[in-house]
Amino acid sequence: MTSPAAPARRRVPEAVHRRRWVILGVLMLSLLIVVLDNSILNVAIKTISTPAPTGLGATQSELEWAINSYTLVFAGLLFSAGLLGDRLGRKKVLIGGLVVFGAGSALAAFSGSPAELIGFRAVMGSGAAFVMPATLAVLMNVFERDEQPKAIGIWAGGVGLAIAIGPITGGFLLDHFWWGSVFLVNVPIVVLAVALMLWLVPDSRDPNPGRIDPVGVVLSVAGLVLLVYGIIKGGQLADFTDVTVVSTIGAGLAVLAAFVVFEKRSDHPSIDVTYFKNKVFSASVVAIALVFFALMGVTFFAVFYTQSVRGYSPLETGLLMLPLAATQMIFAPRARLMVDRFGNKVTTTAGLLVLAATLAAFATLDGDTPIWILEVVFFLMGAGMAHVMTPVSVVIMQALPREKAGSASALSNVFRQVGGALGIAVLGSVLSAAYRNGIEDDLGPLPPGVRHAAGESIEATLAVADRLGARGEPLIGAADDAFLHAMHVTALWGAGVAVLGAVVVAVFLPGRTPTSEGDEEKRELMPAADR
Repeated sequence: MTSPAAPARRRVPEAVHRRRWVILGVLMLSLLIVVLDNSILNVAIKTISTPAPTGLGATQSELEWAINSYTLVFAGLLFSAGLLGDRLGRKKVLIGGLVVFGAGSALAAFSGSPAELIGFRAVMGSGAAFVMPATLAVLMNVFERDEQPKAIGIWAGGVGLAIAIGPITGGFLLDHFWWGSVFLVNVPIVVLAVALMLWLVPDSRDPNPGRIDPVGVVLSVAGLVLLVYGIIKGGQLADFTDVTVVSTIGAGLAVLAAFVVFEKRSDHPSIDVTYFKNKVFSASVVAIALVFFALMGVTFFAVFYTQSVRGYSPLETGLLMLPLAATQMIFAPRARLMVDRFGNKVTTTAGLLVLAATLAAFATLDGDTPIWILEVVFFLMGAGMAHVMTPVSVVIMQALPREKAGSASALSNVFRQVGGALGIAVLGSVLSAAYRNGIEDDLGPLPPGVRHAAGESIEATLAVADRLGARGEPLIGAADDAFLHAMHVTALWGAGVAVLGAVVVAVFLPGRTPTSEGDEEKRELMPAADR
């Protein structure tokens, strides 16, 4: 029984194998700052939307762009980042990405306007694009195949840890310092991560790396930006039939279609579209995209619910979101046990259905719902996500050969980021349109210019009410009611997306993975497209 395993052990040098868990810790620290930044920002968006000097006075559409400028650049560069890591060495690329991310964080902390913040967030996204795929690619090259599911589970748990400590850290910083501190905190973490990386982490590369695809990168970024801009603009205007909205969305879809055609014909594509002939692989990346579509859209409006409607501070909001993150951290490493017992299909389908139910539960919340109900919803939501992310991450990473780990990681992360960006854009726009429709009658007495600005978000309405003094008090109750209605509509949209994901994985994911050594060795020798 031991002789078949011996050759597998020789794939990783003994010196690296001995310190593999320490290396995993360093990789998780690098991953921590990328995830930490977005989870910190979630509790800071209300503060940033507050007029100066407390915040930047960002509108809801500017807040969406502050988040999406990061995720769109991140997603657009991930393919090239994975290929550069394969070509130049994952360690070098990872360190370079950390340095750029740290510099962007320092610049974002001292932004003087929403436009500057959006630009510096894009710089951070370009650095993060080189960090995320490299961490998973290095992981796949320091762990043997039999330990990879466990290591990926711990890696996914690290994401949960970052999501857990992010809102609490952000809330603490906002209670004691100015809003820019939520970005400046990244800098010392970057310094520590780079030092440990230089000391402990081995380098690795693909012996046959692909060529960089600049045309594909430009087409993918341009298409996504146009698509997301059109969606956000539609929500801002509360009119998705507007000529500008329709033409921009149409142009985005056309550019993305051109991207797919170009990649299919290219001899060095950013995305090898033949990977998607494998239905299991395709279903897995779609599941990741739909999970983050729902999650990012929900966390966007949940912060306004807890802070604007319920009156909790940023730190209290961070603590309220702790069950969402803590359950991911607890259950993600253990999700593989559910897969071993019930298979990928049952585990992920159940996880997505739990996620859909918790999203639908937001449609029952109002201004005086007992807060423990929200905590239960967050707990179950995190548990559902954990039982989706770990299984599908393992399927994606093991669907391609080991030397293509950077490409597999990039594909996984690009669908995660695109799903999240579209979640914020689509669900944020649904929220904005539903809110404007609910509040417009109460804004009738205001001047036209003020009326339009006040109707964009609950924070904009509350800012106008504050300036009006006693005359603006009726607007506060109207804003709460309009927001709750908009949240209910948005939550049901998110639940529908999660149900769609459950159908996809129920149809296409396998029930069980091979468990015997012979089956596993046979599977490893199979071409990726046949698995």
